[in-house]
Amino acid sequence: MSTANELTAPTELKVVSDNRAARPVWQRRYEKTLRITDVSVVFVAVAFSQWLRFGVVPGVGASIFDLNYSIASTTVICLWVSFLSIYRSRTPRIIGAGPEEYRRVLAATLSAFGALAIVSLLFRFEFARGYLAIALPLGLFGLLLSRWLVRRHVARQWGQGKYLTSVLVVGEQPGPARALVQSLARTPENGYKVVGVCFPGRGSHKSTDDWEVDGVPVFAFDDDLRIAIADSGADTVALTGIERLGQHDVRDLSWQLEQLDIDLVVSPGMVGLAGPRLTMRPVADLPLIHVEKPQYDGAKRFQKRAFDVCFSAMILLAVSPVMVVAAIAVKLSGKGPVFYKSERIGMDGRPFKMIKIRTMFDGAETQRPQLAEMNEVDGGVIFKIRRDPRITPVGRLLRRYSIDELPQFINVLRRQMSVVGPRPPLPSEVEAYDQRVRRRLLVRPGITGLWQVSGRSDLSWDDFVRLDLSYVENWSMMSDLVIAVKTVRAVLSGSGAY
Repeated sequence: MSTANELTAPTELKVVSDNRAARPVWQRRYEKTLRITDVSVVFVAVAFSQWLRFGVVPGVGASIFDLNYSIASTTVICLWVSFLSIYRSRTPRIIGAGPEEYRRVLAATLSAFGALAIVSLLFRFEFARGYLAIALPLGLFGLLLSRWLVRRHVARQWGQGKYLTSVLVVGEQPGPARALVQSLARTPENGYKVVGVCFPGRGSHKSTDDWEVDGVPVFAFDDDLRIAIADSGADTVALTGIERLGQHDVRDLSWQLEQLDIDLVVSPGMVGLAGPRLTMRPVADLPLIHVEKPQYDGAKRFQKRAFDVCFSAMILLAVSPVMVVAAIAVKLSGKGPVFYKSERIGMDGRPFKMIKIRTMFDGAETQRPQLAEMNEVDGGVIFKIRRDPRITPVGRLLRRYSIDELPQFINVLRRQMSVVGPRPPLPSEVEAYDQRVRRRLLVRPGITGLWQVSGRSDLSWDDFVRLDLSYVENWSMMSDLVIAVKTVRAVLSGSGAY
């Protein structure tokens, strides 16, 4: 492995640096846009609350231009914007994807108002609580909305192949490197594109079998990544499964990339583990990753149940007219009951009757053996047909917008299901589970879940298992809220539903 002192080729470095010159342009533009929107939203929220609380009323109160109120508002604006910067809510590492950006905006906002409350208490400054009570929720909603709108713009650019982070994967072949390539290819919405793979110890002599990994070209690796980076156009190097590289080699590689202005990320290869369960602990100059055990009991379970009850009751009240219209349409479409009760397996393997609005002809279940060859889900465990002849015309419309699943909120109130969770399996599916897949039964099945917002019926069996196990291992209230919001978008679009 070459050391940093050996990197003495200024011409080659200049070529690589020039190729990377455009990389941070969109990030700087993104950060500048967020800074403008943050200041604008905070200013509008504070100014509106001041006008609403202390606006001009004939003969009563003070004008909006009163100096004391203007100084107080300016202080709130400066403090709020400063905390957004202190919490690094606009750093390129978190913008564009994932919940961390929203979490930092929320934490910065609450901290700013907490600091304001402490200062006013210590120095006996009198801030009108009604004024702050308007500014806080209004400004927080505006900040989160503006971040979401900017993210939507970036997501559209990613969909057009712009603003992508070009990744060169360095790792062992075939396992870890291929796994990372496949994982990043499955989630293009995160803005990563693998442009090349390098295998340590392979050098420039490669067989034709090694020329590509899942369609990604393989580049030579002779202890110096400069040529591979220049040829691939990568601006980020991802290390995974690096047993052949010693700690000194990794350090020397980081020095190379530092001079080339190339980002370095390390994938520990622990698939299915989310950030909240991972804690970095430096021990004896080694970065050890501590993996917390999954939490299924205690306060988390209580929070989830409270959310399920409140959310389900609210939805049932809101959509009751829709359910009545759907029931009438099903009844008029032909003989058979309005509701269909399907036996499913719940938490800890307990069976229950899942309630749905009937979307198939009466007695359609008996025709399943004759249609087995038409199953379109890879793996054969789940039975799905895109053009299922058993579905009625009314049922097809109900399925497209998931109206048939609304009665399942009754199952939630009965403690048989949850709003968010793994896909509710059939008894025949559970019989095919191995010990690994049976971990799906550690939590209640959900009306929606990662499978619902990641393709719905377009997924393969392996994808269903992967997403469900990821949810079971890492579930939290924040992830439930994010999935619930994404479900609305998936349902309205009707994608993957049949």
